[in-house]
Amino acid sequence: MPNEVTFTLPYGFTDDVGQLHQIGSMRMATALDEVAPLSDARTQQNPAYLGIILLSRVVARLGGFSPVPVALIERLYAADYTFLQDLYLQMNTAEGQANLASEQLIETQCPQCQTRFLLDLSVGSES
Repeated sequence: MPNEVTFTLPYGFTDDVGQLHQIGSMRMATALDEVAPLSDARTQQNPAYLGIILLSRVVARLGGFSPVPVALIERLYAADYTFLQDLYLQMNTAEGQANLASEQLIETQCPQCQTRFLLDLSVGSES
């Protein structure tokens, strides 16, 4: 199981100069990643804020941002935030790791239209 996974957000983050940041990487969480946000005042005031702080710790890169600040995670579209939460669970739970290990995804780009997408190279699965 890789310690870091590359991803492409469904919508991406557009910065203040209009540049779209969609491709990034997430690393596996440490115990400190999960515990440290609990002492943050924002989480104590609003427990739902835990996910935002946690993702800012484990998203290693998003486009030109590394590290990824909390303010950037706050500004993501809900679909992108949900995508990152799902990826976090896949990377940091035994069941999710089994699913990730069975996939062989690579990021590629269409030579004609330049659209980037993930391609699953795994040999078929049995039903």
